[in-house]
Amino acid sequence: MTAFILRRVAVMIATALSLTFVVFFLTNLGPNLEKLAKTQGNVRMSDEQVDTWLANRGYDRPLFAKYGEWLGIVPGFVVEQPDGSLRGRCFGEADTLPPGAPRFCGVLQGEWGYSTVFRGEVGEIIAIRLGLTAKLMLWVMLLMVPAALLIGVLAGMREGSRTDRTLSSVSILSTATPEYVSGVIFIALFASSATGLKWFKGTATSAMENATFENFFLPVVTIALFGMGYIARMTRASMAEVMQQQYIRTARLKGVSFRNVVLKHALRNALIAPFTVIMLQFPWLLNGVVIVETLFNYKGFGWTLVQAASNNDIELLLGVSVVSVFVVLVTQLLSDVGYVYLNPRIKVA
Repeated sequence: MTAFILRRVAVMIATALSLTFVVFFLTNLGPNLEKLAKTQGNVRMSDEQVDTWLANRGYDRPLFAKYGEWLGIVPGFVVEQPDGSLRGRCFGEADTLPPGAPRFCGVLQGEWGYSTVFRGEVGEIIAIRLGLTAKLMLWVMLLMVPAALLIGVLAGMREGSRTDRTLSSVSILSTATPEYVSGVIFIALFASSATGLKWFKGTATSAMENATFENFFLPVVTIALFGMGYIARMTRASMAEVMQQQYIRTARLKGVSFRNVVLKHALRNALIAPFTVIMLQFPWLLNGVVIVETLFNYKGFGWTLVQAASNNDIELLLGVSVVSVFVVLVTQLLSDVGYVYLNPRIKVA
C-alpha cells in the first residue's frame, strides 16, 4: 500500500505540473498580456508602449523561465527601469537591490502574486473565498449524501417495484434539471412576493457573514438536488446487483429477515461503488458551483473564478487553477485508497 501511495503521489505531482503549465501557457499568451498591459496602463497604448510595459515587468521573458519563477524554483527576475531604478519579482520597485531580498518567491514559497481585480494578495483572497465555498459544500454534502444513499438503497432493495420506479424517476428528474433552472424556479416560488411564499431570501450574500436557514437554504438545496440524483442512481444500481448475489439468496433461505439481510449483508457491499462517486463530488462542488454562486450572489470560490477569468486577472486565475488541480488529485487519491480498504477483494499491484 505504501508503494502504491508513493507512486500515486509521484503521478499527482507530474499531473499537477503538466496542468498548471498548460494554464500558465494559456494565460500568458500574447493577446492576454496585451490586454493586461492596456488594462493596468492605458487603453490607448501603442504596440511599442505595450512591449515596453511588459518588458519592464518581466513578461517578455521566456515561457519556461517565467513558469519556473512562478513556481519558485528559478530566481525571480530583476529588470532595470527607464529611470534607473530596479523592479524585481521578489521585492517590487527599489532604487537599488534591497539587502536580504529573497531570490525565490513563487508558489512553493507561498508567494501567489497580486490580484489586479481585487487589489490584494492572491493567497489571502483564495483563502477567504475557499472558506466560503467550503461552508456551502459542507451543508450540500450533509443534505445530498444521506438523501441520495437513502433513495438509492430503497430503490435497489426491490428492483422493478413501484417504489423503485418512482424513486428512479425522481433521481433522473433531479439530475436532468440544471442548477440554473431549479435555482430560478426556487427563487420564483419561495423568494418572490408575487407568489406570496416569500419564505427564503433570493440572495445568499448575507450568508457570507451569517448563514441562516432563510438565506442559505435555497443555494444548498439547488446544488444538492442536482448531485443527489447521480449518487442515488449509482447506489440503486449497486444495491440491485448485490441483492442478486448468491450469499443474499442463501441468507434468505436460512430464514434471515429481509431487514437483517439488507442491513447486515447487502448494505456495506452496496456502498463500496458509491463511495468513489461521493468522493468525486468534492472537485465538482468546488468548481461546479459557479452558476449557483453567481445566481445567488454568493461570492465564493466559483464566483472568484468567474471574476478572474472575465477580468484577465492572470495571477488570481493561476492561483485558482492550482487549488482546483490540488483538490481534484487529492480526492482521487483518497477515493482509490478508500476503495481498497472498503473492498478487501481489491489487491494493489
